[in-house]
Amino acid sequence: MRNFKRFILLPFSLVAVVSFFSGCENTDPSIVKIFVRSSSNALVSGAKVVIIADVNSNPPTMAYVDTLFTNSSGFVTFDMDDFYTKAGSATTTGYFDIIAQKDTKSGSAYIRSRKHITTVETIFLMN
Repeated sequence: MRNFKRFILLPFSLVAVVSFFSGCENTDPSIVKIFVRSSSNALVSGAKVVIIADVNSNPPTMAYVDTLFTNSSGFVTFDMDDFYTKAGSATTTGYFDIIAQKDTKSGSAYIRSRKHITTVETIFLMN
Protein backbone atom coordinates (compact mmCIF):
# COMPACT_ATOMS: atom_id res chain seq x y z
CA MET A 1 0.00 0.00 0.00
CA ARG A 2 2.88 2.40 0.76
CA ASN A 3 4.45 1.86 -2.64
CA PHE A 4 1.11 2.48 -4.29
CA LYS A 5 0.82 5.89 -2.52
CA ARG A 6 4.31 6.83 -3.66
CA PHE A 7 3.47 5.76 -7.19
CA ILE A 8 0.36 7.97 -7.18
CA LEU A 9 1.90 11.00 -5.41
CA LEU A 10 5.06 11.19 -7.52
CA PRO A 11 3.35 12.31 -10.79
CA PHE A 12 1.22 14.87 -8.95
CA SER A 13 4.30 16.26 -7.22
CA LEU A 14 6.18 16.57 -10.52
CA VAL A 15 3.25 18.36 -12.16
CA ALA A 16 3.04 20.81 -9.24
CA VAL A 17 6.77 21.61 -9.36
CA VAL A 18 6.82 22.07 -13.15
CA SER A 19 3.70 24.28 -13.00
CA PHE A 20 5.26 26.44 -10.30
CA PHE A 21 8.47 27.11 -12.20
CA SER A 22 6.87 27.61 -15.61
CA GLY A 23 4.34 30.03 -14.12
CA CYS A 24 7.05 32.39 -12.88
CA GLU A 25 7.91 33.80 -16.30
CA ASN A 26 6.14 37.05 -17.10
CA THR A 27 4.42 36.77 -20.48
CA ASP A 28 2.56 40.09 -20.48
CA PRO A 29 3.14 42.08 -23.68
CA SER A 30 5.13 45.31 -23.82
CA ILE A 31 2.77 47.87 -25.32
CA VAL A 32 2.90 51.61 -25.98
CA LYS A 33 -0.60 52.97 -26.62
CA ILE A 34 -0.89 56.51 -27.98
CA PHE A 35 -4.13 58.48 -28.16
CA VAL A 36 -4.19 61.42 -30.57
CA ARG A 37 -6.61 64.27 -29.87
CA SER A 38 -7.36 67.54 -31.63
CA SER A 39 -7.03 70.88 -29.88
CA SER A 40 -10.78 70.60 -29.15
CA ASN A 41 -10.16 67.23 -27.40
CA ALA A 42 -11.75 65.08 -30.14
CA LEU A 43 -10.01 61.78 -30.99
CA VAL A 44 -8.30 61.93 -34.39
CA SER A 45 -8.34 58.95 -36.75
CA GLY A 46 -5.77 58.55 -39.53
CA ALA A 47 -3.04 60.53 -37.77
CA LYS A 48 0.54 59.47 -38.45
CA VAL A 49 2.36 58.52 -35.22
CA VAL A 50 6.13 58.00 -35.15
CA ILE A 51 7.97 56.58 -32.15
CA ILE A 52 11.73 57.27 -31.98
CA ALA A 53 14.13 55.91 -29.36
CA ASP A 54 16.00 58.53 -27.34
CA VAL A 55 19.56 57.25 -27.74
CA ASN A 56 20.82 60.07 -25.49
CA SER A 57 18.66 59.03 -22.52
CA ASN A 58 20.13 57.80 -19.25
CA PRO A 59 20.30 54.80 -19.39
CA PRO A 60 20.72 54.86 -23.18
CA THR A 61 17.95 53.38 -25.31
CA MET A 62 18.82 51.20 -28.30
CA ALA A 63 18.04 52.84 -31.68
CA TYR A 64 14.46 52.16 -32.74
CA VAL A 65 11.90 53.83 -35.04
CA ASP A 66 8.37 52.74 -35.92
CA THR A 67 5.45 54.45 -37.68
CA LEU A 68 1.74 53.65 -37.52
CA PHE A 69 -1.56 55.43 -38.22
CA THR A 70 -4.31 55.85 -35.64
CA ASN A 71 -7.37 53.67 -36.02
CA SER A 72 -10.99 54.85 -36.20
CA SER A 73 -11.00 55.17 -32.40
CA GLY A 74 -8.10 57.64 -32.47
CA PHE A 75 -5.32 55.54 -31.00
CA VAL A 76 -2.38 53.45 -32.11
CA THR A 77 -0.77 50.49 -30.34
CA PHE A 78 2.95 49.80 -30.71
CA ASP A 79 4.03 46.25 -29.79
CA MET A 80 7.40 46.78 -28.12
CA ASP A 81 8.23 43.09 -27.58
CA ASP A 82 10.43 43.12 -30.70
CA PHE A 83 12.38 46.08 -29.29
CA TYR A 84 12.97 44.35 -25.94
CA THR A 85 13.93 41.08 -27.63
CA LYS A 86 16.58 42.81 -29.75
CA ALA A 87 17.79 44.96 -26.83
CA GLY A 88 18.51 41.91 -24.68
CA SER A 89 17.22 40.59 -21.38
CA ALA A 90 19.06 43.23 -19.32
CA THR A 91 17.00 46.03 -20.92
CA THR A 92 13.75 46.61 -19.03
CA THR A 93 12.99 50.24 -19.96
CA GLY A 94 13.18 52.47 -23.00
CA TYR A 95 12.71 56.20 -23.54
CA PHE A 96 10.99 57.41 -26.69
CA ASP A 97 10.05 60.63 -28.46
CA ILE A 98 6.62 60.50 -30.08
CA ILE A 99 5.54 62.69 -32.97
CA ALA A 100 1.96 62.77 -34.28
CA GLN A 101 0.80 64.57 -37.41
CA LYS A 102 -2.45 64.98 -39.30
CA ASP A 103 -2.65 67.42 -42.21
CA THR A 104 -0.90 70.60 -41.03
CA LYS A 105 -1.33 69.93 -37.31
CA SER A 106 1.28 68.17 -35.21
CA GLY A 107 2.11 67.35 -31.63
CA SER A 108 4.79 65.55 -29.67
CA ALA A 109 5.39 63.78 -26.37
CA TYR A 110 8.04 61.87 -24.47
CA ILE A 111 7.36 58.47 -22.96
CA ARG A 112 9.07 55.81 -20.85
CA SER A 113 8.21 52.26 -21.86
CA ARG A 114 8.69 49.29 -19.54
CA LYS A 115 9.03 45.62 -20.37
CA HIS A 116 5.78 43.62 -19.85
CA ILE A 117 3.79 46.82 -19.12
CA THR A 118 1.27 48.80 -21.16
CA THR A 119 2.24 52.49 -21.22
CA VAL A 120 -0.34 55.06 -22.34
CA GLU A 121 0.19 58.64 -23.56
CA THR A 122 -2.07 61.25 -25.16
CA ILE A 123 -0.84 63.72 -27.79
CA PHE A 124 -2.75 66.87 -28.65
CA LEU A 125 -2.46 68.19 -32.20
CA MET A 126 -1.92 71.94 -32.17
CA ASN A 127 -2.22 74.40 -35.05
